[in-house]
Amino acid sequence: MQDLTPLRILQLYPKEDYFTGAAIQLRDLALGLRARGHHVVVATRSSPLWRREAEGAGIPYVSLPMSHELDMRSVVGIVRLLREHRIQIVHCHKGRARTLALLAGLFEKIPVLILNRGVSFPLGPWNRLGYTTGRVTAVVAVSQSIKRGLVAAGVPMEKIEVIYSGTDTDRFHPGVDGGRVRSELGLQPDHFLVTQIGVRSWRGNDDVLDAMARVAQAAPPARLLIVGAPPARIVSLGEKARERGIGDVTRVLGHREDIPEILAASNVTVDASYAGLGLTGSLRESLAVETPVIGTNLEGIPELVLDGETGLLVPPRNPEALAQAILRVIENPTRAKAMARAGRKRVEALFSTRLKVEKTEALYTRLLAQRA
Repeated sequence: MQDLTPLRILQLYPKEDYFTGAAIQLRDLALGLRARGHHVVVATRSSPLWRREAEGAGIPYVSLPMSHELDMRSVVGIVRLLREHRIQIVHCHKGRARTLALLAGLFEKIPVLILNRGVSFPLGPWNRLGYTTGRVTAVVAVSQSIKRGLVAAGVPMEKIEVIYSGTDTDRFHPGVDGGRVRSELGLQPDHFLVTQIGVRSWRGNDDVLDAMARVAQAAPPARLLIVGAPPARIVSLGEKARERGIGDVTRVLGHREDIPEILAASNVTVDASYAGLGLTGSLRESLAVETPVIGTNLEGIPELVLDGETGLLVPPRNPEALAQAILRVIENPTRAKAMARAGRKRVEALFSTRLKVEKTEALYTRLLAQRA
């Protein structure tokens, strides 16, 4: 950053996790802004890992309880941060952060208050008020589809800025070696690995299992890997796989930090989400390593996965369609790889972390100038 006056920014995250999609986006944004010369403060719920990583990167870190939306201890803490660091911009991730920042703004002026919107669940009356109030300067939507949903809910269009979530294209790249992971999983060269990253009620994990039961009959070398399950879900998903007769070809893993290697080891990455999603990060990351993808044609996914060009799209809650799409990839790996290469180019052009940081910086600067 050469000519831009450094900004003083508070990133507010009312959770303690570090490896979920939202946390990764916050971390990469904070690191990117810090690298461009800005003064960035990060506040989360108490997390030794957040503290260690933030302070190791030269980013001031503060833990706040943020136990509920009327947590006055946290409001006092935010007010103290605003004054101590002379904060110009507060960027809130999640609704609780927004409410706490709005309360803090009653005691200390916040020149620019920005909300992040990364999910497509409908806005209730209280949430809608939190987005439409004039005290909120802008809303960052992570996809055009989320912007359309916010406008339909009554949020002024001019208040919403679409900035896609980013992928670190230096970490996720076509040269990543998946050999170690395939060896760990006991895969042979002819095994075709279908991978889903993320375990949530609305991620369609059961639909993936149902699809795999069909695929396994038509393509015996197919194997299924589900990553990111809490301990209890590892057990329950394993039981569901056995009930479908695919227990011996299914692996369920918990949290992993070697996601680039897992995606590189995979032959296709699938996401069967059917509600609430914005734009699934694992599909973005998979294309960045040039692994083919299949997603549902909902919300922001079609903005990344152009059906037949950068991947395949299927209707949600349709295991048969998902199974047929997987079989298409198995039967035509050359075509699938060509789509994945096109997907890498699309990620570089529209969905990189570098581009996200630059667009967010530009938004901050413009909004601050308008308020001044």
